[in-house]
Amino acid sequence: MAKDHAIDAKAKPSGSGCAECLAENGWWFHLRRCAQCGHIGCCDNSPKKHATAHFRTTGHPVIASFEPGELWFYDYHREDFMTGPELAEPRWHPKNQPVPGPEGNVPSDWQSLVQ
Repeated sequence: MAKDHAIDAKAKPSGSGCAECLAENGWWFHLRRCAQCGHIGCCDNSPKKHATAHFRTTGHPVIASFEPGELWFYDYHREDFMTGPELAEPRWHPKNQPVPGPEGNVPSDWQSLVQ
């Protein structure tokens, strides 16, 4: 497991979607949650890769999947998956939230735009 200061299990998610994509009327493929501060960002298959950008900006090294049912964590420093503690609710975005999302912002050719 990562160093204790890299995960704050009490930190609540910043919202139900990628904070930056929502602010710029963008879209995402999958969502990731910063295990230290709760920031929700989009995955590296998404056009803007905001979860990794958050790590580069803040130095917060551990993310968790924000996709329903996925319990994995990833440590950017180790470049490897890891186990982690139970995180503050909600653990995932709402199950009825579309993937990719958000609804209404996803281009019709989205499959050609993900990596």
